[in-house]
Amino acid sequence: MKFGAAMRHHKFLAFLGGAALVAVFIITPAHAQVLKAVKDRGALNCGVSEGLNGFSARDSNGNWSGFDVDTCRAIAAAIFNDASKVKYVPLDANRRFEALQAGDIDVLSRNTTWTISREVDLGLIFAATNYYDGQGFLIPRSMNKETALDLNGVKVCVQTGTTTELNLADYFRVNNMKYEVIASPALEAAIKGYDSGQCNALTADVSALWGIRLLLSKPGEHVILPDVISKEPLGPAVRQGDMQWLNIVKWVSFALVNAEELGVSSKNIDESLKSEKPDVKRLVGIEGNYGERMGVTNDWAARIIKLVGNYGEIYERNVGVGSPLGIPRGINQLWNKGGILYAPPIR
Repeated sequence: MKFGAAMRHHKFLAFLGGAALVAVFIITPAHAQVLKAVKDRGALNCGVSEGLNGFSARDSNGNWSGFDVDTCRAIAAAIFNDASKVKYVPLDANRRFEALQAGDIDVLSRNTTWTISREVDLGLIFAATNYYDGQGFLIPRSMNKETALDLNGVKVCVQTGTTTELNLADYFRVNNMKYEVIASPALEAAIKGYDSGQCNALTADVSALWGIRLLLSKPGEHVILPDVISKEPLGPAVRQGDMQWLNIVKWVSFALVNAEELGVSSKNIDESLKSEKPDVKRLVGIEGNYGERMGVTNDWAARIIKLVGNYGEIYERNVGVGSPLGIPRGINQLWNKGGILYAPPIR
């Protein structure tokens, strides 16, 4: 982390302790009241990818859609009762954290992995994991390889400035395999390099590979290997120093999961408002004042579900088996249906 970036967001103290110069960073509440700033502005500034099918991409009319986009829309729905009140800020991997640190965006919702260094060193905090992912490999079907362990000596296209690059090095080193990196600062360049034959493997999060394959000149001639070589918990991130804003982004994510578990969807939200089930009443705001205690209205979750849907609806619409990507739920299924998706209760 550069000191310039840190100094914008922290007080810096230096003093002599014995013979050593000791530097102390003290986090200050410089970013408190993000909710007020969003309300005053009339829109949420949301950082997204520059274009990743199923997660955040623009159509020919400039309209954004995708799994990460719907996270932004859900936050806006909770605050404004209007899911359209979002300004999308497309960011590459190298600028995404700087934009959040500088306050150019209120939340980063951009297929970003939760790691310790990103919280400790960059002054960010991840609100929740909303997609459990892992790194994989895309290769030409003609290579006739069944596992990543068969990739000794390959040329691999990879995007720089990501955990992907580090995981790649770890995997090949641990397995005593050789490889050549063809690194690109932008994902688009890495995809073009792979499609043109500059490399014979492309590595990225498996979720991204499903979308990338659709962009290739001959998608059917490429396969995603079954190996998953890393843990990539993806989710929205905010700046440290504003617990109110963190709670809102966190509980918006949790509400989506709880709604699916309780069977509350955009199709039956009106009936759910009349439910006598305690868990449903708390979710939709009929019982308790949880929304007001966070700084939004008590029907905040009902707004989200009505305007955006629950987690299952968002998943299926953007990346599920009925979408062009066709990704099975897998571990992103609810905990009571064989997956690991689990949210704390609203009570």
